Amino acid sequence: MSVRALELLADGLVFEADVAGVPGSPLVLMLHGFPQTSHSWREQLPALAAAGYFAVAPNQRGYSTNARPRGVEQYATDRLIDDARTMVRSLGYRRYHLVGHDWGGQLSWLIAANHGDELDTLTVLSRPHPAAFAHAMKADGAQSERSRHHRTFQDANAARELLADDARRLRTTLRNQGVPEADVAAYLSRLGTFDALDAAINWYRATRTASGLAGPDVPKVNVPTMYLWGDQDATVGRMAAEATADFVTGPYRFEILPGIGHFITDQASPRVNELLVDWLAGRK
Repeated sequence: MSVRALELLADGLVFEADVAGVPGSPLVLMLHGFPQTSHSWREQLPALAAAGYFAVAPNQRGYSTNARPRGVEQYATDRLIDDARTMVRSLGYRRYHLVGHDWGGQLSWLIAANHGDELDTLTVLSRPHPAAFAHAMKADGAQSERSRHHRTFQDANAARELLADDARRLRTTLRNQGVPEADVAAYLSRLGTFDALDAAINWYRATRTASGLAGPDVPKVNVPTMYLWGDQDATVGRMAAEATADFVTGPYRFEILPGIGHFITDQASPRVNELLVDWLAGRK
């Protein structure tokens, strides 16, 4: 199944998306994280299309050239959530399967917690439930250190520092977690300018706490949920990952990927495809 381009509208902005499958088939909305793009779902899109789904992976606010408003307040989490939900409605759907990684996973948890009646299933890669994350930030000193970038990204010069010396720091972050060189180049082709990267970092700056977390008060999720975590994740430790089970009251599946880091689809796409297709098929 070939992947093709599509433009989606939300909040007066134009979002570029990669899609695969037949419109009208069950929708799978896929939300990428930082510092990635829709490219992170390049292997999942055709696999889901072949399994009978309409898979849609937008480049989100700040990542799409014509969805890059000025001002940190434009990247508040509620706006990001509204973008995703509006995209779904613009596609003509009321219900959908939601998949998110990293920051896209954060949005996915919040959508499931507050608008769970819209979802058929939830799948999150790497990012634990926000309340589990908040607990680990307090109880696990190592987690606070793993998440130090949430604090450093508050600096106005963060994007310039990441892009200095041919984006050495940004490249190193991705390479050290097993992202292949060709995929590092693909992400930088979209995020390699100051305007793009600074807009993406605004997601962190717009959060209400210095740590960049939504906080411990995010409700539990009753949507059928699968959570994937690589045990070599440099940003999410075992405590936060395992505690996520305490915040899902619906059917729950926790899959640990041995030897895999934070950027799961870049390292283990065949396994992600297998798990995702099996999970969605089991919830029809």
